[in-house]
Amino acid sequence: MIEGQCHCGAVRWTLNIEPDWLTRCNCSYCRRANALWAHADASQIVLDYPAEGVVRYLHGDRMLAFVSCKACGCTTHWEGADPDAGGRMAVNVNMAAPAAIASLRIRHFDGAESWEFLD
Repeated sequence: MIEGQCHCGAVRWTLNIEPDWLTRCNCSYCRRANALWAHADASQIVLDYPAEGVVRYLHGDRMLAFVSCKACGCTTHWEGADPDAGGRMAVNVNMAAPAAIASLRIRHFDGAESWEFLD
């Protein structure tokens, strides 16, 4: 289990699995957010925040909603644009304690051009 929260603590998440790897993406959003993603089925992630405490940002094909704390601005996770559809999502493990993710492999994903892993 890995737990994370935004800087002010208003948005929290718990990842109930240990991911096989973490993903560093170089797309225009992820590189600006400096996100490090752990992907999982939505059923394996518990989110804890007030509905009015976040903002959702959709860009490009509008399939993903990047979710950020309205108070401190940290991007904590992404979810499908239709949250009722379930499916995959990811949490930004840069919101976790460094020791909680230190042993996990990081893969680099080219979200800017090829849409392939670079390793």
